[in-house]
Amino acid sequence: MKFYYQKELNLIRKKEIFRKREIFNEIIDLASNDYLGLSKNLELPKLTFEALNQFGTFSPKASMLVNGYSEVHKQLENLLTEIHGFEDAIILGSGFLANFSMIESLVRKGDELFIDSEYHASGMVATKLLNRVSIFKHNSIDDLEKKLKISKANRKIIAVEGIYSMSGDIVPKEIFALADKFNAILIVDEAHSFGVVGKKLLGVFDYYNIPVKNNYIKMGTFGKAIGSYGAYILASQEIISFLENRGKPIIYSTALSLFDTMLAYFSIKYIYENSSFFYDEVKKRKDIGKNILNFKTESLIFIQQVNSSQKVMEIKEILKNDGIIVGAIRPPTVPKAILRIIPNLSVNVNNLIQVLERIKIMV
Repeated sequence: MKFYYQKELNLIRKKEIFRKREIFNEIIDLASNDYLGLSKNLELPKLTFEALNQFGTFSPKASMLVNGYSEVHKQLENLLTEIHGFEDAIILGSGFLANFSMIESLVRKGDELFIDSEYHASGMVATKLLNRVSIFKHNSIDDLEKKLKISKANRKIIAVEGIYSMSGDIVPKEIFALADKFNAILIVDEAHSFGVVGKKLLGVFDYYNIPVKNNYIKMGTFGKAIGSYGAYILASQEIISFLENRGKPIIYSTALSLFDTMLAYFSIKYIYENSSFFYDEVKKRKDIGKNILNFKTESLIFIQQVNSSQKVMEIKEILKNDGIIVGAIRPPTVPKAILRIIPNLSVNVNNLIQVLERIKIMV
Protein backbone atom coordinates (compact mmCIF):
# COMPACT_ATOMS: atom_id res chain seq x y z
CA MET A 1 0.00 0.00 0.00
CA LYS A 2 1.33 3.44 -0.95
CA PHE A 3 1.38 6.10 1.76
CA TYR A 4 0.90 9.57 0.30
CA TYR A 5 1.34 11.84 3.32
CA GLN A 6 3.21 9.78 5.92
CA LYS A 7 6.43 11.81 5.65
CA GLU A 8 4.54 15.02 6.26
CA LEU A 9 2.66 13.49 9.20
CA ASN A 10 5.92 12.29 10.72
CA LEU A 11 7.34 15.80 10.41
CA ILE A 12 4.28 17.28 12.12
CA ARG A 13 4.74 14.82 15.00
CA LYS A 14 8.44 15.66 15.22
CA LYS A 15 7.60 19.37 15.54
CA GLU A 16 5.16 18.51 18.36
CA ILE A 17 2.22 20.13 16.59
CA PHE A 18 0.28 16.97 15.67
CA ARG A 19 -3.51 17.31 16.06
CA LYS A 20 -6.38 14.86 16.21
CA ARG A 21 -10.07 14.92 17.03
CA GLU A 22 -11.06 13.88 20.54
CA ILE A 23 -14.31 13.31 22.38
CA PHE A 24 -14.18 14.94 25.81
CA ASN A 25 -16.37 13.81 28.68
CA GLU A 26 -15.49 16.93 30.60
CA ILE A 27 -16.64 18.01 34.02
CA ILE A 28 -15.33 21.56 33.74
CA ASP A 29 -15.20 23.00 30.21
CA LEU A 30 -12.76 25.91 29.89
CA ALA A 31 -11.92 25.31 26.23
CA SER A 32 -15.03 26.01 24.17
CA ASN A 33 -16.32 29.34 22.85
CA ASP A 34 -19.70 28.78 24.52
CA TYR A 35 -19.23 32.12 26.31
CA LEU A 36 -22.68 32.42 27.87
CA GLY A 37 -23.18 28.70 28.49
CA LEU A 38 -26.23 28.54 26.19
CA SER A 39 -25.23 25.15 24.76
CA LYS A 40 -26.59 23.70 28.02
CA ASN A 41 -29.87 25.64 27.94
CA LEU A 42 -32.47 23.00 27.03
CA GLU A 43 -35.44 25.38 26.84
CA LEU A 44 -34.19 27.14 23.69
CA PRO A 45 -34.12 23.95 21.54
CA LYS A 46 -37.63 23.11 22.78
CA LEU A 47 -38.91 26.51 21.66
CA THR A 48 -37.15 26.01 18.33
CA PHE A 49 -38.70 22.60 17.71
CA GLU A 50 -42.19 23.84 18.55
CA ALA A 51 -41.85 26.89 16.30
CA LEU A 52 -40.60 24.84 13.34
CA ASN A 53 -43.43 22.32 13.46
CA GLN A 54 -45.64 24.78 11.56
CA PHE A 55 -43.20 24.76 8.61
CA GLY A 56 -43.21 20.98 8.17
CA THR A 57 -39.49 20.85 7.41
CA PHE A 58 -36.16 21.47 9.11
CA SER A 59 -34.19 21.53 5.87
CA PRO A 60 -33.53 24.64 3.73
CA LYS A 61 -33.32 22.34 0.65
CA ALA A 62 -31.29 24.66 -1.58
CA SER A 63 -29.16 27.78 -1.92
CA MET A 64 -30.72 31.00 -0.67
CA LEU A 65 -30.80 32.25 -4.26
CA VAL A 66 -32.63 29.20 -5.60
CA ASN A 67 -35.38 28.05 -3.24
CA GLY A 68 -33.64 27.87 0.12
CA TYR A 69 -34.59 31.26 1.54
CA SER A 70 -37.48 31.09 4.01
CA GLU A 71 -39.49 33.16 6.46
CA VAL A 72 -37.34 31.65 9.21
CA HIS A 73 -34.18 33.13 7.67
CA LYS A 74 -35.86 36.48 7.08
CA GLN A 75 -37.15 36.62 10.65
CA LEU A 76 -33.63 36.20 12.04
CA GLU A 77 -32.19 38.78 9.62
CA ASN A 78 -34.86 41.27 10.72
CA LEU A 79 -33.99 40.70 14.39
CA LEU A 80 -30.28 41.22 13.69
CA THR A 81 -30.82 44.51 11.84
CA GLU A 82 -33.20 45.71 14.55
CA ILE A 83 -30.90 45.17 17.53
CA HIS A 84 -27.63 46.17 15.80
CA GLY A 85 -28.98 49.14 13.83
CA PHE A 86 -27.75 48.15 10.36
CA GLU A 87 -29.80 48.52 7.17
CA ASP A 88 -29.64 44.91 6.04
CA ALA A 89 -28.39 41.44 6.94
CA ILE A 90 -27.66 38.08 5.38
CA ILE A 91 -27.03 34.77 7.14
CA LEU A 92 -24.62 32.02 6.07
CA GLY A 93 -23.55 28.52 7.00
CA SER A 94 -20.48 29.45 9.06
CA GLY A 95 -18.11 32.22 10.09
CA PHE A 96 -15.51 30.77 7.73
CA LEU A 97 -17.92 31.16 4.80
CA ALA A 98 -18.87 34.69 5.90
CA ASN A 99 -15.26 35.89 6.01
CA PHE A 100 -14.45 34.20 2.73
CA SER A 101 -17.54 35.72 1.09
CA MET A 102 -16.67 39.27 2.11
CA ILE A 103 -12.95 39.30 1.41
CA GLU A 104 -13.04 37.35 -1.84
CA SER A 105 -15.93 39.35 -3.33
CA LEU A 106 -15.63 42.90 -1.96
CA VAL A 107 -11.98 43.42 -2.92
CA ARG A 108 -12.19 44.02 -6.69
CA LYS A 109 -9.56 44.81 -9.29
CA GLY A 110 -7.76 48.03 -8.34
CA ASP A 111 -8.81 47.75 -4.68
CA GLU A 112 -6.57 46.98 -1.70
CA LEU A 113 -7.25 45.03 1.48
CA PHE A 114 -5.62 46.05 4.77
CA ILE A 115 -5.86 43.16 7.21
CA ASP A 116 -4.67 42.76 10.79
CA SER A 117 -1.82 40.24 11.15
CA GLU A 118 -3.85 38.23 13.69
CA TYR A 119 -7.05 38.07 11.60
CA HIS A 120 -8.76 34.69 11.51
CA ALA A 121 -7.52 32.01 9.10
CA SER A 122 -10.79 32.22 7.12
CA GLY A 123 -9.89 35.76 6.09
CA MET A 124 -6.22 34.99 5.52
CA VAL A 125 -7.09 32.08 3.21
CA ALA A 126 -9.28 34.38 1.11
CA THR A 127 -6.41 36.87 0.71
CA LYS A 128 -4.55 34.29 -1.41
CA LEU A 129 -7.03 35.03 -4.19
CA LEU A 130 -6.38 38.79 -4.14
CA ASN A 131 -3.81 40.90 -5.98
CA ARG A 132 -3.28 43.68 -3.43
CA VAL A 133 -3.11 42.84 0.27
CA SER A 134 -1.36 44.77 3.04
CA ILE A 135 -1.00 43.01 6.38
CA PHE A 136 -0.56 45.54 9.19
CA LYS A 137 0.93 44.92 12.63
CA HIS A 138 -1.57 43.64 15.14
CA ASN A 139 -3.76 46.47 16.49
CA SER A 140 -1.24 49.07 15.26
CA ILE A 141 -2.93 52.34 14.33
CA ASP A 142 0.39 53.81 13.17
CA ASP A 143 1.26 50.95 10.84
CA LEU A 144 -2.23 50.86 9.35
CA GLU A 145 -2.29 54.63 8.78
CA LYS A 146 1.14 54.52 7.13
CA LYS A 147 -0.04 51.83 4.71
CA LEU A 148 -3.32 53.64 3.98
CA LYS A 149 -1.46 56.89 3.20
CA ILE A 150 0.72 55.39 0.47
CA SER A 151 -2.05 53.32 -1.11
CA LYS A 152 -3.31 54.33 -4.58
CA ALA A 153 -6.18 51.86 -4.52
CA ASN A 154 -9.64 52.64 -5.93
CA ARG A 155 -11.27 51.29 -2.78
CA LYS A 156 -9.58 50.66 0.54
CA ILE A 157 -10.98 47.85 2.70
CA ILE A 158 -9.85 47.25 6.30
CA ALA A 159 -10.46 43.91 8.07
CA VAL A 160 -10.20 43.63 11.87
CA GLU A 161 -11.69 41.52 14.66
CA GLY A 162 -13.65 42.92 17.58
CA ILE A 163 -11.82 40.54 19.90
CA TYR A 164 -8.99 38.37 18.62
CA SER A 165 -9.49 34.69 19.32
CA MET A 166 -5.89 33.77 20.13
CA SER A 167 -4.89 36.79 22.22
CA GLY A 168 -8.14 38.13 23.67
CA ASP A 169 -7.15 41.66 22.53
CA ILE A 170 -9.90 44.15 21.70
CA VAL A 171 -9.72 46.27 18.54
CA PRO A 172 -8.69 49.92 19.20
CA LYS A 173 -11.50 52.45 18.80
CA GLU A 174 -9.19 54.63 16.64
CA ILE A 175 -9.47 52.17 13.76
CA PHE A 176 -13.06 53.29 13.16
CA ALA A 177 -11.93 56.94 12.86
CA LEU A 178 -9.09 55.87 10.56
CA ALA A 179 -11.53 54.08 8.24
CA ASP A 180 -13.63 57.25 8.07
CA LYS A 181 -10.59 59.47 7.46
CA PHE A 182 -9.49 57.41 4.44
CA ASN A 183 -13.03 56.68 3.20
CA ALA A 184 -12.35 52.97 3.67
CA ILE A 185 -14.79 50.11 4.10
CA LEU A 186 -14.31 48.57 7.55
CA ILE A 187 -15.04 44.89 8.19
CA VAL A 188 -15.34 44.02 11.89
CA ASP A 189 -15.47 40.32 12.76
CA GLU A 190 -17.44 40.15 16.02
CA ALA A 191 -17.33 36.36 16.41
CA HIS A 192 -15.65 36.58 19.83
CA SER A 193 -17.02 39.94 20.99
CA PHE A 194 -20.81 39.49 20.67
CA GLY A 195 -22.15 38.35 24.04
CA VAL A 196 -18.97 39.44 25.79
CA VAL A 197 -18.50 43.23 25.52
CA GLY A 198 -20.80 46.25 25.51
CA LYS A 199 -23.56 47.25 27.94
CA LYS A 200 -26.03 45.16 25.93
CA LEU A 201 -23.33 42.60 25.04
CA LEU A 202 -23.71 43.39 21.33
CA GLY A 203 -19.96 43.64 20.67
CA VAL A 204 -17.45 46.42 20.05
CA PHE A 205 -19.90 48.77 18.31
CA ASP A 206 -21.89 48.66 21.54
CA TYR A 207 -18.75 48.77 23.74
CA TYR A 208 -17.38 51.93 22.07
CA ASN A 209 -20.84 53.37 21.32
CA ILE A 210 -19.98 53.56 17.61
CA PRO A 211 -22.83 54.78 15.36
CA VAL A 212 -23.47 52.64 12.30
CA LYS A 213 -22.25 54.11 8.98
CA ASN A 214 -22.48 52.97 5.37
CA ASN A 215 -18.79 52.06 5.25
CA TYR A 216 -19.04 49.69 8.25
CA ILE A 217 -19.65 45.96 7.99
CA LYS A 218 -20.29 43.79 11.05
CA MET A 219 -19.90 40.04 10.85
CA GLY A 220 -20.59 37.51 13.60
CA THR A 221 -21.29 33.87 14.31
CA PHE A 222 -24.09 31.87 15.90
CA GLY A 223 -21.78 29.09 17.10
CA LYS A 224 -20.14 30.84 20.05
CA ALA A 225 -22.02 33.00 22.59
CA ILE A 226 -25.32 32.35 20.78
CA GLY A 227 -25.03 28.56 21.14
CA SER A 228 -26.26 27.57 17.67
CA TYR A 229 -24.47 27.35 14.30
CA GLY A 230 -23.99 29.65 11.31
CA ALA A 231 -23.05 33.28 10.79
CA TYR A 232 -24.34 36.68 9.70
CA ILE A 233 -23.16 39.78 7.86
CA LEU A 234 -24.66 43.20 8.65
CA ALA A 235 -24.13 46.14 6.31
CA SER A 236 -25.84 48.69 4.07
CA GLN A 237 -28.44 47.42 1.61
CA GLU A 238 -26.00 48.16 -1.22
CA ILE A 239 -23.24 45.95 0.23
CA ILE A 240 -25.60 43.10 1.14
CA SER A 241 -27.03 43.18 -2.39
CA PHE A 242 -23.51 43.07 -3.83
CA LEU A 243 -22.66 40.06 -1.66
CA GLU A 244 -25.82 38.31 -2.89
CA ASN A 245 -24.57 38.79 -6.44
CA ARG A 246 -20.84 38.17 -6.00
CA GLY A 247 -20.29 36.21 -2.76
CA LYS A 248 -19.62 32.67 -3.96
CA PRO A 249 -20.36 30.92 -0.63
CA ILE A 250 -23.70 32.75 -0.54
CA ILE A 251 -24.59 31.89 -4.12
CA TYR A 252 -23.39 28.29 -4.22
CA SER A 253 -23.90 26.97 -0.66
CA THR A 254 -27.07 25.45 0.72
CA ALA A 255 -28.81 27.89 3.07
CA LEU A 256 -28.38 27.56 6.83
CA SER A 257 -30.55 24.82 8.38
CA LEU A 258 -33.89 26.04 9.70
CA PHE A 259 -33.24 24.52 13.12
CA ASP A 260 -29.95 26.39 13.56
CA THR A 261 -31.57 29.57 12.26
CA MET A 262 -34.54 29.42 14.60
CA LEU A 263 -32.37 28.40 17.56
CA ALA A 264 -30.15 31.44 16.89
CA TYR A 265 -33.29 33.62 16.78
CA PHE A 266 -34.50 32.48 20.21
CA SER A 267 -30.98 32.61 21.69
CA ILE A 268 -30.34 36.18 20.54
CA LYS A 269 -33.70 37.30 21.92
CA TYR A 270 -32.90 35.55 25.21
CA ILE A 271 -29.48 37.25 25.46
CA TYR A 272 -30.92 40.65 24.54
CA GLU A 273 -33.77 40.43 27.04
CA ASN A 274 -31.44 39.25 29.83
CA SER A 275 -28.39 41.35 28.96
CA SER A 276 -28.06 42.86 32.46
CA PHE A 277 -27.79 39.43 34.06
CA PHE A 278 -25.28 38.19 31.49
CA TYR A 279 -23.27 41.41 31.71
CA ASP A 280 -22.83 40.97 35.48
CA GLU A 281 -21.86 37.31 35.15
CA VAL A 282 -19.33 38.06 32.40
CA LYS A 283 -17.79 40.89 34.44
CA LYS A 284 -17.51 38.63 37.48
CA ARG A 285 -15.38 36.16 35.49
CA LYS A 286 -13.20 38.87 33.97
CA ASP A 287 -12.46 40.15 37.49
CA ILE A 288 -11.50 36.65 38.64
CA GLY A 289 -9.02 36.33 35.77
CA LYS A 290 -7.52 39.69 36.64
CA ASN A 291 -7.19 38.86 40.33
CA ILE A 292 -5.70 35.37 39.94
CA LEU A 293 -3.75 35.45 36.66
CA ASN A 294 -3.21 39.23 36.53
CA PHE A 295 -4.72 39.02 33.06
CA LYS A 296 -6.40 42.32 32.20
CA THR A 297 -8.82 41.84 29.34
CA GLU A 298 -12.21 42.92 28.07
CA SER A 299 -12.70 39.48 26.54
CA LEU A 300 -13.54 36.08 28.01
CA ILE A 301 -10.30 34.66 26.67
CA PHE A 302 -7.51 34.19 29.21
CA ILE A 303 -4.06 33.48 27.78
CA GLN A 304 -1.14 31.90 29.63
CA GLN A 305 2.12 31.52 27.72
CA VAL A 306 3.97 28.20 28.12
CA ASN A 307 7.62 27.71 27.24
CA SER A 308 7.17 24.76 24.84
CA SER A 309 4.60 22.81 22.82
CA GLN A 310 5.49 19.71 24.82
CA LYS A 311 4.87 21.48 28.13
CA VAL A 312 1.53 22.92 27.08
CA MET A 313 0.31 19.46 26.03
CA GLU A 314 1.51 17.96 29.32
CA ILE A 315 -0.51 20.52 31.28
CA LYS A 316 -3.55 19.89 29.11
CA GLU A 317 -3.32 16.11 29.71
CA ILE A 318 -2.90 16.47 33.48
CA LEU A 319 -6.00 18.68 33.67
CA LYS A 320 -7.95 16.44 31.28
CA ASN A 321 -7.34 13.43 33.52
CA ASP A 322 -9.08 15.39 36.27
CA GLY A 323 -12.04 16.29 34.06
CA ILE A 324 -10.88 19.82 33.23
CA ILE A 325 -10.64 20.83 29.57
CA VAL A 326 -8.53 23.82 28.47
CA GLY A 327 -7.21 24.85 25.06
CA ALA A 328 -3.57 24.00 24.31
CA ILE A 329 -2.68 26.10 21.27
CA ARG A 330 0.62 25.54 19.49
CA PRO A 331 2.48 26.94 16.49
CA PRO A 332 1.72 27.65 13.69
CA THR A 333 -1.67 28.86 15.02
CA VAL A 334 0.21 31.08 17.49
CA PRO A 335 3.90 32.13 17.56
CA LYS A 336 4.49 30.46 20.96
CA ALA A 337 2.54 27.79 22.81
CA ILE A 338 -0.29 29.04 25.02
CA LEU A 339 -3.01 27.78 27.31
CA ARG A 340 -6.28 29.31 26.12
CA ILE A 341 -8.80 29.42 28.96
CA ILE A 342 -12.45 30.37 28.38
CA PRO A 343 -14.22 31.14 31.71
CA ASN A 344 -17.66 30.63 30.19
CA LEU A 345 -20.86 30.90 32.20
CA SER A 346 -21.45 27.13 32.32
CA VAL A 347 -18.56 26.92 34.81
CA ASN A 348 -19.49 28.08 38.31
CA VAL A 349 -17.34 30.69 40.00
CA ASN A 350 -15.94 28.41 42.72
CA ASN A 351 -14.74 25.83 40.19
CA LEU A 352 -13.26 28.59 38.03
CA ILE A 353 -11.26 30.01 40.95
CA GLN A 354 -9.90 26.57 41.89
CA VAL A 355 -8.83 25.73 38.33
CA LEU A 356 -7.18 29.12 37.70
CA GLU A 357 -5.25 28.87 40.98
CA ARG A 358 -4.02 25.44 39.89
CA ILE A 359 -3.04 26.60 36.40
CA LYS A 360 -1.15 29.55 37.90
CA ILE A 361 1.09 27.11 39.81
CA MET A 362 1.54 24.72 36.86
CA VAL A 363 2.57 27.43 34.39
